[in-house]
Amino acid sequence: MTTELQWAVLLSILGPGMVWSVRAGKLTWAGALTGGLLGVLIFLGAGFWGVGLLALFFLLGTLASAWKVAEKRRLGVAEENKGRRTAGQALSNAGVAALCGLLAWAFPEHSGLFQLMLAGSFAAATADTLSSELGNIYGRRYYNAWTFKPDTRGLNGVISLEGTLLGLAGSTLIAAVYCLGVGWHRGFFWLLVAGTVGNLADSLLGATVERRHYVSNNAVNTLNTAVGAQTAALLYWLF
Repeated sequence: MTTELQWAVLLSILGPGMVWSVRAGKLTWAGALTGGLLGVLIFLGAGFWGVGLLALFFLLGTLASAWKVAEKRRLGVAEENKGRRTAGQALSNAGVAALCGLLAWAFPEHSGLFQLMLAGSFAAATADTLSSELGNIYGRRYYNAWTFKPDTRGLNGVISLEGTLLGLAGSTLIAAVYCLGVGWHRGFFWLLVAGTVGNLADSLLGATVERRHYVSNNAVNTLNTAVGAQTAALLYWLF
């Protein structure tokens, strides 16, 4: 496939996807445009499989947010703004991945490392989203991530075993798509670790600085994806 055809295919995917996301109430226009730009940067460094990771994260997050939304509203744990994501939320969830994609394109001799980091950031973002959205529904016991004492469902930094396992399942899907793109190797397991560590970091930050309103949820999500990327990089260098 020529470069021109690749870009044509990419735009034919991103364009309709952005329009549908806005009309379906999943993204604001600013969020959709930001997501499209992030998709281009990810494509530069990771090609179509990288865009596939972005699409998979968005799909899983959308489905998880919409799952049993009436019950979430009853429990008081439904997303604000009816789940419609803004530009800030798009950046906080996929900005690190886009940066890794740009670095993979700018430094092709290290593209393998940056592509793994890209996937690590999505593994963490997906784990956090699924553990939060679905853990609030299927969790049985809820604990403060910092103290491990029983805590209130839906509060920042509160975790459950069921939510954590659902987050791990999300990381597994991200790792599978990554390996379909670059080939199957031990990076699959590194991404499971990266997703789980990033998810735990998100919960620890949520139980402390976010709950005290020192930082915003978008800042915590950005740090979550950065931890996922850095964990993947550390495992890459160690093993």
